[in-house]
Amino acid sequence: MTPTITAFADSPGRGRGLARDIRVRWALEEVGQPYGERLLSFDELKAPAHRAIQPFGQIPTWEEDGLVLFESGAIVLHIAGRHPGLLPGEAHARSRAICWMFAALDTVEPPIFERSLATVLERDEPWFAARLSVLDARVRQRLGELLRRLGNADWLDGDFSAGDLLMASVLARLEGSGLLGGYPNLAAYLLRGKARPAYQRAYAAQFAVFLRSRSAKDPAAN
Repeated sequence: MTPTITAFADSPGRGRGLARDIRVRWALEEVGQPYGERLLSFDELKAPAHRAIQPFGQIPTWEEDGLVLFESGAIVLHIAGRHPGLLPGEAHARSRAICWMFAALDTVEPPIFERSLATVLERDEPWFAARLSVLDARVRQRLGELLRRLGNADWLDGDFSAGDLLMASVLARLEGSGLLGGYPNLAAYLLRGKARPAYQRAYAAQFAVFLRSRSAKDPAAN
């Protein structure tokens, strides 16, 4: 069966590769797996029908042949485990790649996402500048640690893997922040990930959803 993923019908990320369905789309494109999509409004995200498969009312989810999954990392791991191309065949290398998947989402993403959220929700508060300074310091700490591991290599551990896919998707949230400018090797690493044809196809698919949403709201936008 062709899997179906859920995504925002009207993404707050404006189709710029930030909504987390991009990770699932990218993984599917890397392994050459077609998929369908079910687009949800914000109200539908919180409705009982969706919460029955995603208890936290978020995207993405995955449905295929009676299997329902949520959490982007879990879905990417499921895809990588079923199709060649995203995890090494050698057992130790495979485990290291999975380790990097967890590192991307559990260690590197939290301070980056907290900073991103603060710039949207707290920027008008009188204490925002001080808080941003603290958040930036936390992000820089993680970036420095990641850079020490990456060095001059193209990817985190040998060939491109699902660990790189998730790490690049996490770093993409820093574009426009100026923070990656101090870490040129990490900026180049992100660009290598985004230059992959599979990422380009995934980005185009997500952006197409945004364009359809904008067109539906304002036909003159065409």
